[in-house]
Amino acid sequence: MTERVLVKNLAARAEGPVTVSGWVETVRDQKKVQFIVLRDESGALQLVNPAVRELVEDDPSSAAKLEITEAISGLAHGSFISVTGDLKHDERVKLGGLEVKIGELRVLSAANPETPIAADSSLDKRQDWRFLDLRNPKQNLIFKVQTTFLHALREYWIDNDFIEIHTPKLMASASESRAELFEVDYFDGKAYLAQSPQFFKQMAQSAGFGKIFEVGPAFRADPSFTSRHATEFTSVDAEISWVDSHEDVMKLHEELMVAGFAAVKAKHGEAIKDLFDVDIQVPTTPFPRIPLAEAKKIVAERGYEVPRADDDMDPEGERQIAAYVRETYGHEFVFLTDYAASIRPFYHMRHENDATLTNSYDLIFNGVEISTGAQREHRVEVLEAQMRDKGMDPVELDFYLDFFRYGAPSHGGFGMGLARVLMLMLHETSIRETSFLFRGPTRLAP
Repeated sequence: MTERVLVKNLAARAEGPVTVSGWVETVRDQKKVQFIVLRDESGALQLVNPAVRELVEDDPSSAAKLEITEAISGLAHGSFISVTGDLKHDERVKLGGLEVKIGELRVLSAANPETPIAADSSLDKRQDWRFLDLRNPKQNLIFKVQTTFLHALREYWIDNDFIEIHTPKLMASASESRAELFEVDYFDGKAYLAQSPQFFKQMAQSAGFGKIFEVGPAFRADPSFTSRHATEFTSVDAEISWVDSHEDVMKLHEELMVAGFAAVKAKHGEAIKDLFDVDIQVPTTPFPRIPLAEAKKIVAERGYEVPRADDDMDPEGERQIAAYVRETYGHEFVFLTDYAASIRPFYHMRHENDATLTNSYDLIFNGVEISTGAQREHRVEVLEAQMRDKGMDPVELDFYLDFFRYGAPSHGGFGMGLARVLMLMLHETSIRETSFLFRGPTRLAP
């Protein structure tokens, strides 16, 4: 059998015999001619067949032609077929200027005639039939973009001597607190699904790795139904040694984002514009940096008072400060810095001259927080004191404190939600669209 050729490779191929395979997207069954739009993982192609409706006595091949005609007439949307025929280059063909005249057709997998979802189906319905939803070129492009984005981040990390690690997702104790944890049976005891790789990223600094990264799952038992929360998500993490402040972490973070966005724009910019009507903007550096207290004043001057009493920024405040940054700096990103110690984890380093503030930041992209980063506290006696300030018993995290009892460099890093970045990059309205298979409080299938 002739080797299968992807649709994307046909334009460079000479006219002549070719075999293509894919899903049937549409069939136009006219009296004298039949057209099929076939889509594979790389693109779409028009197939054409001169219809034969009955046997022709003087044509011994008419039986085979009639069989193909009848097979095409019975094709349902989504059926998987393989076609061998003659490739023609014809600029009159709207679909890529290419056409294959069918010589042989095999139905490899027939689809049910009634598809369970349509273009106007609800998001929940499409999630029920996610494998069909992902055949849509727009949905498919999301994960091509994800691949390119992560590849660019990996190139940056590797080129800058980072080490990749894979931390365990089963933990004997909480990573930050006992809130929002999934507890699971573990032989004769209990274990917890990791909220983040935080402790083990820091262990790598004490191990002398210097600079590390990880892309992996994280779990939050948070019964939230917002468009940006999930109970399982992909976390993009990095940690580096020998930092002077969180400024070093922010510099790393913005350089990574520039690398990722530049790669996406170069490879997928036109397709994103076509399918999402979004112009990918490669951000300039440095990103704007605004201390949280100042950001709250700016938001208040815009007519919105952040109602939270815990010194944090709420979602509307994030949208307001992002709007201000767009108007003032023409930028889609902003670092909000210097968060209060009262709302940050015990391991965030506090300001040298003001223990109420931390060397930390949130990165806001298009009005939504996508990441938290900080300089970490590496002095064991300070860590123990900050644990007690949070009402924690240092004995419960003695294994973690061991990382700092034998010499630890100053260090810092960040964790970033991948699906959120993609959602905001493509101007989608929910991370359900940008997660391959979403997990939330009411969704465990498919």
